[in-house]
Amino acid sequence: MKINSLTKIRTWKGKTVFLRVDFNVPLVKGKVGEDHKILAGLETVKFLADKGARVIVATHLGEPVKAAAAYSVKPVAARLRILLKRPLKFIPQLKIASIAKAAAKMMPGEIIVLENLRFHPGEYENDAAFAKELASLADVYVNEAFAVCHRAQASVAAIKKYLPSYAGLSLEKELLALNKILRPRKPLVIIMGGAKIKTKAPLIARLYDRADMMLIGGALANNFFKFQGREIGRSLMDDDSAATVKKFFKNKKLAAKIMLPSDVIVKTVNGLVRVKSPHDVNEDEIILDIGPETVAAFAAKIKTAQTLVWNGPLGKFEEDSFKHGTLTIARLVASRSSGRAYGVVGGGETVAALKITKLDGYVDWVSAAGGAMLTYLGGGKMPGLTKIVS
Repeated sequence: MKINSLTKIRTWKGKTVFLRVDFNVPLVKGKVGEDHKILAGLETVKFLADKGARVIVATHLGEPVKAAAAYSVKPVAARLRILLKRPLKFIPQLKIASIAKAAAKMMPGEIIVLENLRFHPGEYENDAAFAKELASLADVYVNEAFAVCHRAQASVAAIKKYLPSYAGLSLEKELLALNKILRPRKPLVIIMGGAKIKTKAPLIARLYDRADMMLIGGALANNFFKFQGREIGRSLMDDDSAATVKKFFKNKKLAAKIMLPSDVIVKTVNGLVRVKSPHDVNEDEIILDIGPETVAAFAAKIKTAQTLVWNGPLGKFEEDSFKHGTLTIARLVASRSSGRAYGVVGGGETVAALKITKLDGYVDWVSAAGGAMLTYLGGGKMPGLTKIVS
């Protein structure tokens, strides 16, 4: 794999850079609620500005259907200004003429932040005309938005037709980390939770031969239980999962490398919390966590790993009664990483759970790019990486 690294350019002074970042962060009462994604992109912003580039920072925020104050990037720009400890200018309207005028006045090392790219319909549509307008603002394109690299959108895909394109520092690290999963030190143990089987199936299929064990929990496991004819009550599942799940069974016998929970924690219609076998769940109950027996079984496999991948929570960890399984696995993955095994954790909810343990600093690579991570590891199309990776 060859990556167009921005470190290959000798001098950035005098160049204007269109830097596509993923600062799609939660806002709470008009302020940034959690800034993990901004911190991830900070190194590249600083690198370019310190090298004397004029930096145009652009991101999306949410999935707005039209311009709306609730989706404005202004609070993100304010947080970025604080983290950088240097001035920057926010452009409040996504009008190319206004942006071009501001960009023309920029001095080396200055930074401007654009309004939400998704306020323009051409962004969603990967519109060539919009991409060309964005490209006209700069000399160089840098992609620091791995989380949307599986999307064919104007600022991620089409723009690269018009500018020399490079990988941001964090994006480059992400690719190097994920490629270690594709060529793992053995044993490779994969832990998968969450809900949607369709997004996880390509990864399970692609890594099955490489993996020594796949540990399946969370709502994802409910799809497997349902296929086996077990009662899952009111538990969350993918209604269209049967055809996908079937691929991992032979005559309803589960594939040898896949381990499902042997016990689960359920909540009854009366709000009681109980540990049960998956065979004994009632129709008025809901599965919300893996049980202690399963935690022990999963832990035994995790402790053998030389390479670990975790994507998707193993229960409704937001509630105290159902956080034990997810947080215990988070601690195990962290304790095994950074030495005894190479550990990668990905996905917004998974990262949020890991952060609760305050052990995220011990994991070798923490990625907030859940969908893009799954697509990349699953061998899917990554429009954002064309002309950047070969």
